[in-house]
Amino acid sequence: MTLKEVANLILQHNNFDILTHNYPDGDCIGSAFALAHALKQIGKNARVITTDRQKKFEFIFESYSAPEFEREYVISTDVADEKLLGANRKEYEGKIDLCIDHHKSNVINAPYKYVDADSAAAGEIIYELIPLLGAEYTKEIADCLYTAISTDTGCFRYTNTTSRTMRIAAELIDLNCDSGYINKEMFETKSKARVELEREILESMIFCADDKCAIIYTTREMTEGLGDDETEGIASIPRQIEGVKMGITVREKEKDYKVSVRTNDGVDACAFCKQFGGGGHVAASGCTLKGDLQSVLDTLINAAEMYI
Repeated sequence: MTLKEVANLILQHNNFDILTHNYPDGDCIGSAFALAHALKQIGKNARVITTDRQKKFEFIFESYSAPEFEREYVISTDVADEKLLGANRKEYEGKIDLCIDHHKSNVINAPYKYVDADSAAAGEIIYELIPLLGAEYTKEIADCLYTAISTDTGCFRYTNTTSRTMRIAAELIDLNCDSGYINKEMFETKSKARVELEREILESMIFCADDKCAIIYTTREMTEGLGDDETEGIASIPRQIEGVKMGITVREKEKDYKVSVRTNDGVDACAFCKQFGGGGHVAASGCTLKGDLQSVLDTLINAAEMYI
């Protein structure tokens, strides 16, 4: 589909549920709410369906309110697989009408899909979609989109940042988005509990593959009492080490382990995660593994030794 065709399709409907993935990040939240704002502006009804609400995104949630209505059409933003819908999977699996995403590994089987893997963030797609819907950019939309794009590019430091990314960000700043506040909240502010968690993580870091791979992990005990906003972003820690080509972060969940892979120097994180049923981007991907912590770590260490 072209983006114009996506807009025309959306304009044929009136009542929208916009889905996010579980543990939604800034791109997922920002893209969904930017689209919801735009739809509301042109007289449509839209609500964002999410499973989690991190404190640092509260300003986005508070900027939008949705009326009561009966769902007519379902759109997913930044969701590459229905398995990622979390607690909402049972209600919405097989019911996504339109999928908008930027993950090349997208496997959602929807009647209509727009996947642009060249976009650094789903927020870039929504930015270009909004005027095609006949909506105008507002400060609220600009805040949502700046959050989306800045977080998925690591504040414009990751290799997915392009000149297009920077031009869009500049336009959003011209629209008076609170870039200073967003940058501080997303990239600089840490609670004391977060600093303590980082200390514990660093002390237990594992190196393998001739020190080209660094692995960190968190157990449920380590993160007890911490919100998602206090554990967000730890996946970037191992990749920051000189000489590390692959950083792996393992998080213990209730029934399994969530694995996040971040890479340098062109190492394909997506290909690495696909062997475990996951996927994502070349430099940032994820998967899920079952078992006890040691068996999960052993599996990843062996896989990293072979892969790197």
